[in-house]
This record gives sequence, C-alpha cells and structure tokens, in this order.
Amino acid sequence: MLNYKIYKNKNKKSPGYGKFYARAVVNETKDIEQLAEYMSQHNTPFSKGVIKGMITDMVDSIRELTLSGTAVKLDNLAIFSVGIASKGAETGAGFTPAKHIKAYRLRARPTGKFNAHSLKTATHVQEQTEYQVQKKKKKTDPGTPQG
Repeated sequence: MLNYKIYKNKNKKSPGYGKFYARAVVNETKDIEQLAEYMSQHNTPFSKGVIKGMITDMVDSIRELTLSGTAVKLDNLAIFSVGIASKGAETGAGFTPAKHIKAYRLRARPTGKFNAHSLKTATHVQEQTEYQVQKKKKKTDPGTPQG
C-alpha cells in the first residue's frame, strides 16, 4: 500500500497555485545491506552476503558504465543513464562545458513491467492518516540580544 499526503501548491508562479495535490509518502529507505537481507528472506537460495556482494558490484558497474555514456537496462525496472542540464550558448563554437553545463543527473526511465501503465494498475493508495507539520524556524531580530 502506498500512502500519500495532500499538500497545497504555494508557488505563486505555478499555474496550479492554490490547488491541492497528492505526494507519495516514503516510509523508509533501505540501503544495500537491508535490501540484501530482504531478498535473502524471499524465495532465493542465496545468502545475504552473496546478494550484498552482487548488488554492490552491480552498483559499481552501473556507475562506471553510465559515466562513460552507456545506458544500462535492468529489465522490468529502469534504464539508467546520465543526463546533462545546460544553458544555451550564442554559438556552437562559443559553447564550453565549464561555462554552459549546469548539472549532471542520473536518469532512471521505467521499462518493461515497471512502466507508467502498469504502475497505475498495480498501485493501491491510501491517504496518510497523520501529518506532521514542519514548522519554519523563526528568524531572530538581529537587534535583539540572544540568551
């Protein structure tokens, strides 16, 4: 079951300003160690240690391959590649990576059984029962002594 919470769009520049939207709630994050433990307990003959070693090597390989410009496809999950965010140059000759490339991103495009259609049909959602309000820290007046 995927929980979601409802939030109000407070971005005045957005066409959806003032409207309410759903946001998925992440309950926890599992690292490689925890994923290996989970997998070892779910219909596999491999130990946690063997699984952890394989996943660790896979992560290293995906990193190396994507950084060299190769996309890596994990069937029924995602195709991983590196993307570039850049700002425009007036001419092709005037383009320099140091000046025009703003960021590099790891892209993960769903593939196979993990596509948008199958996610929509397989996902069951419910609203989060409790919301924790994150209060903004009050700014202190620079002229006020602190104690």
